[in-house]
Amino acid sequence: MDKANYHSTLKAMFEAGVSDAYYHGWASGALGNPLLEEQRITEDYTAGYEHGKEGDSEGYKSWIKA
Repeated sequence: MDKANYHSTLKAMFEAGVSDAYYHGWASGALGNPLLEEQRITEDYTAGYEHGKEGDSEGYKSWIKA
């Protein structure tokens, strides 16, 4: 994923009010970072991590906080 797309996706997620755990998971996945420790992993984080790893810049819309 190119740097501009990475930053614009994070900005869009933040402005939309996406779950913090999803946001951090997506960033970690996009950068290829290892997963968090098992006890800190949530459903939001896992979804974000997988979407980031896949380069999915639209999947966050399901994780916007109401």
